[in-house]
Amino acid sequence: MDTNTLIIIILVGAVAGWLAGEIRRGYGFGLAGNIVVGIVGGFLGRWLFGVLGVSMGSGMLGAILVAVIGALVLLFLIGLVRRR
Repeated sequence: MDTNTLIIIILVGAVAGWLAGEIRRGYGFGLAGNIVVGIVGGFLGRWLFGVLGVSMGSGMLGAILVAVIGALVLLFLIGLVRRR
């Protein structure tokens, strides 16, 4: 993974974290926390979609969708752990 790809993943993850926080109101961690969740979710989504062999298409919109789904999965998992 080169530096440009890493920077794009971080930026897309930041946007995805914000969107995931808006979608799951009440389950977020504030703006900064949601951005971090989005960045981690971006990596998670990219890995998850790669393992499943699913493609959301190329380009920025596909990358944002994958990252948002990854961030939502991560917020769901964090919510499960938080309840216990």
